[in-house]
Amino acid sequence: MSLIQTERLQLRLLRDDDGDAAAMLQLLNEPGFHQYIGDRGVRTLEQARDYVRKHTFGSYAAHGFGMYAVERRSDGAWLGNAGLVRRPGLPTADVGYALLSPHTGQGYAREAVQAVLGYARNTLGLEELRAIVSQGNARSVALLEKLGFDRNGTVVLPGEDEQLLLFVHRPNR
Repeated sequence: MSLIQTERLQLRLLRDDDGDAAAMLQLLNEPGFHQYIGDRGVRTLEQARDYVRKHTFGSYAAHGFGMYAVERRSDGAWLGNAGLVRRPGLPTADVGYALLSPHTGQGYAREAVQAVLGYARNTLGLEELRAIVSQGNARSVALLEKLGFDRNGTVVLPGEDEQLLLFVHRPNR
């Protein structure tokens, strides 16, 4: 069942079934994911299932939101994920997204993030959101700026070493 629908996409809660676990395993091991988001050390289907249970289900339970599966409406193809994350060190939820490499460059990330922003504002009542990006990720920086995010310096999250670019989105600016 979809939580959010756009013209081309549906976003739904992630599941710990074989389909979502296999797709997450692939996504978490994409070279771009490792380069710009990080290596989560997930190498097996069972580890991917555990990752979804711990990180995603935990966020749904604690915050009422999390990362969602992004699927193409026309054929149900699993494209990646997008959603909201509540991280230590940030004052508000932040927007996250990642697509499998065959689906990048087709406007899916922009469409998914726009949908997440609308859902955050209209359904969850969240006004101000953040986004964090690795400094070398020019495509994500450009996408966030197109969607109305403003650069807001840098941040190092607790327990991490990498200095990340920090963006803020205020829908009523």
